[in-house]
Amino acid sequence: MSSTAPLSNELLHPAVLDVEKVRQDFPILTRQVNGKPLVYFDTAASAQRPLAVIDAVSDFYREHNANVHRGVHTLSQEATDLYESARRRLVRYINANSEREVIFTRGTTEAINLVAQSYLRPKLVPGDEILISHMEHHSNIVPWQMLCEQTGATLKIIPVNQRGELELDALESLLSERVKLLGVVHVSNALGTINPVKQICAMAKRFDIPVLVDGAQAMPHQKVDVQDLGCDFYCLSAHKMYGPTGIGALWSREQTLEAMPPWQGGGEMILQVTFEKTTYNQLPSKFEAGTPNIAGAVGFGAAIEYLDNLGMDAVMAHESRLLDYATRQVSAFEELRIIGTAKHKAGVISFTFGDIHPHDLGTIIDHHGVAIRTGHHCTMPLMQFFQVPATARVSFGLYNTEAEIDIFVDALEQTRAMFT
Repeated sequence: MSSTAPLSNELLHPAVLDVEKVRQDFPILTRQVNGKPLVYFDTAASAQRPLAVIDAVSDFYREHNANVHRGVHTLSQEATDLYESARRRLVRYINANSEREVIFTRGTTEAINLVAQSYLRPKLVPGDEILISHMEHHSNIVPWQMLCEQTGATLKIIPVNQRGELELDALESLLSERVKLLGVVHVSNALGTINPVKQICAMAKRFDIPVLVDGAQAMPHQKVDVQDLGCDFYCLSAHKMYGPTGIGALWSREQTLEAMPPWQGGGEMILQVTFEKTTYNQLPSKFEAGTPNIAGAVGFGAAIEYLDNLGMDAVMAHESRLLDYATRQVSAFEELRIIGTAKHKAGVISFTFGDIHPHDLGTIIDHHGVAIRTGHHCTMPLMQFFQVPATARVSFGLYNTEAEIDIFVDALEQTRAMFT
């Protein structure tokens, strides 16, 4: 074989993740909390950052800091190259057609609001319907409620079952020409449920219904190909993907974005301004008014490269093993109720533990150095469906281990002993 022959995918992305080596990339994991080694089981809220991301942001501020797209001097050109390089990385990562299809936003929330106000609001009249699911994050509920109040449209809800899965038969009955957009979460942050988005998009297309996907929780756990999914909008956040906070993206097809009016006005999104008329810039600048989060985009690009180098197949396999192991371990507690038992899940376990309030449980667990999330997880309607005020949630990332799960289970044992 020639020495210049390309490596196979198996060699580039081994099926088994070297977790101990990966953990060395995350300096925060060397911390102690309450005198115990940190066990970070809150990745669904925000992932930790590898050195590659930390160093990329630091290097930008140390060596290249300047505004983008607006200067002929060296620093500005370097900053622009770094910023647009991050966009190109994301384009390749999600299999978009071009840089014109990827809009940088502050995150998933802003991306959804952009679609609501720029794409959908001009189209809606009283009697139109917007369709979302019962398991949506507040970010994929409230913007549509606001839009309904503004236009007289009606919000319809796709029900879930007791396992935390969407009722696709009910979805079928809700589809009609009155529905002007269907919004659905790819992976539930509260349950871990992986929704059959490709199937849902195909169902919606029979009625020419555009589909927006909240991909915030899917991106760190699986490879996403927006063209293969068949959706019309895909929204994501960098901080779920081991990147910085305050940066994310909206993907849509170029022809869709071209037809949408700008959402915000200001610098960068213009070609020419007079007091009589403004001519808007081309994509993607048309939707990126003002000075962007340049360092955030640079860090985002580094995070994408980091995940790509690890290989998402290996990440998915590792997190699946963690989920299976943790589910078996916690199921040994008779008083523990798992909320969300879908057949297809990402690395999330939400649960209640006897009569112990989740906030109390989280505080006690923290004394063991274990960080978990407690509360409604920005899914209040879902908590109401399961008739619980809140849950405790453990969520796994690519740096977690079975040994850490054992520490968590031991903390649960000690917590139970305190209340008996």
